[in-house]
Amino acid sequence: MNLFRRYAADLRREFHGYQVKTLTQDLMAGLTVAAVALPLALAFGVSSGADAAAGLVTAIIAGLVISLLSGGYYQISGPTGAMAAILVSLVAGHGLQGVFLATFMAGILLILAAFLHLGGLTAFVPAPVISGFTSGIAVIIALGQVDNFFGTVSEGGSAIEKLISYGRLGFHPDLTTVGIGLLVVLIMVFFPKKWNAVVPASLIGIIAATAVTMLFRLDIATVGEIPQTLVLEERLSLHSIDPAELTSLLGPAFSIALLNMLESLLCGASAGRATGVKLNNDQELFAQGVGNMLLPFFGGIPATAALARTSVAVRSGARTRLTGIFHAIGLLIMMFVLAPVIRYVPLAGLAGVLMVTAWRMNEWESIRFLFRNRFKGGMFKFLATMAATIVFDLTVAILVGVSIALVLQVSRLSHLQINYEKVDMDRIKVADPALRARYSNAVVAYITGPLLFANIDTLEEIPEHLNGADTLLLSIRGVPDIDVSAAQFILQQARDLRAQGIDVIVCGITNKALDMFDRSGLLELLDPSAIYWSVERALLDNRPRPIRSEQAE
Repeated sequence: MNLFRRYAADLRREFHGYQVKTLTQDLMAGLTVAAVALPLALAFGVSSGADAAAGLVTAIIAGLVISLLSGGYYQISGPTGAMAAILVSLVAGHGLQGVFLATFMAGILLILAAFLHLGGLTAFVPAPVISGFTSGIAVIIALGQVDNFFGTVSEGGSAIEKLISYGRLGFHPDLTTVGIGLLVVLIMVFFPKKWNAVVPASLIGIIAATAVTMLFRLDIATVGEIPQTLVLEERLSLHSIDPAELTSLLGPAFSIALLNMLESLLCGASAGRATGVKLNNDQELFAQGVGNMLLPFFGGIPATAALARTSVAVRSGARTRLTGIFHAIGLLIMMFVLAPVIRYVPLAGLAGVLMVTAWRMNEWESIRFLFRNRFKGGMFKFLATMAATIVFDLTVAILVGVSIALVLQVSRLSHLQINYEKVDMDRIKVADPALRARYSNAVVAYITGPLLFANIDTLEEIPEHLNGADTLLLSIRGVPDIDVSAAQFILQQARDLRAQGIDVIVCGITNKALDMFDRSGLLELLDPSAIYWSVERALLDNRPRPIRSEQAE
């Protein structure tokens, strides 16, 4: 219920003082986003293994439903390249009905994630891992458009299989098709940025490619018939659900839900920083869940918040969630009015849009930062995640990336440093002959870092640095944590040193370390008199040495 109360509060705040001027801003921003979304919706629909109509329906339904329920007024949802990339293999293995069912299941998982408050989990995915899977998705998108861009034929369910099949089938580009694809690429690359803010280059490129195709009646593959309806013929129907297929689709559904979480929440975090309005993560997941549960019944593919469209909405002056709804209405009007023309949009032109989009979706600034500064751990995480994304799938890629990150982090955090220093009573200005004699042959070991199972081998070096000393002062003020393996090792080491006649004193002990030493039996071995707040306090106490019988024990 807290979720819905916060949503209601956000709505009241968002529309407080709403005026005609604000409505006009939302309307113009929505139409601008629609112009950007049209070619992308068509392209991502085709690249997903469905068709252009499915991409268009997805953008419309997502714009209406998800925008209404969104956790941030600026979020614009629809089909995306990353989502389309993971759908290709799903379509090949399970067909469109498999995609619809997996999308519906992913919607349920997203709603569960919202009520379980899992929106913060994306913070545990390191930046190099996100950059790696984004670049991997970009490669998959580009490889998946080779046939459409070059007019070639390939076989296989994944981008890698299609690429390998060229060795068997041959690679024979159609120059006319390539020319149309290059036309769109060149327009998108060289279109002036100041004009792009008014009319998106991708839309200009598609218009130009379609015009050339129609004018010269080119014999190349086009989008084909666009149904003038929101309910496509190929859609999910409850009676067609095969219970036996649910288990096999659980993995893909999890991948779709995970990618949705990453894209939507990262998009919202970026837009939130730009607008100063923080995204309500749980509400956003709820909105994405509801939207993705509904989409299959219209024949749509999975949707997620899209950074490209969201950033256009923010730059265009969006003020409320009506921007996303107006964008959907704009696409709906285009669908009914421009359907006779959209059917002639060449697939090569859409491939050109996706090729440029794939290039631009790479986080080049982050990638350059990693490699320019030679952050080996970050580079490894990036490359491993990218390779896993291309070869396997998103779920495996994220698991690989996060696992590598955890191993590297544990390795880094487990670094233990021990500095040794012979006691010098002159430094603390002690003139008492008894104290000077008591600690004349004492060594202090300053330990810095966590004492864990992974680094207890470093503790084995302590006896080697005593050099005949009769007293060891262990300073552990710089130890933030101690695990059971380290506590057990220190206990055994203290026993061995006492058996050799060496007095062991522990200094700078924290409450957490004190509890661990107490539970491990170290305090019982040393007795409380061997525990001091600091090294200096220990050196000012002429405590008696343990008698030989205790040492032997």
